[in-house]
Amino acid sequence: MDVLYFAWVRERIGLPREKVQTDAATVADLVAELRLREDRYDIAFSDLSSLRVAVDQELADFDTPLAGVREVAFFPPMTGG
Repeated sequence: MDVLYFAWVRERIGLPREKVQTDAATVADLVAELRLREDRYDIAFSDLSSLRVAVDQELADFDTPLAGVREVAFFPPMTGG
């Protein structure tokens, strides 16, 4: 699946997107796998309360199942102004 990173998440990981092979059942499981890769992922995902996720371009929760999903995107909360 494609995993996309936006704003400071992209800056911390150093990539805007990547293809990921995973057996993760949920978004939270995917995050756990990514955190084990390298310190930069662990740092980027250290505080999930400061992150939002979209699954196939729909806002989702971290307990969202990944079966059949083609794209997961991580980004900070949006603010207006």
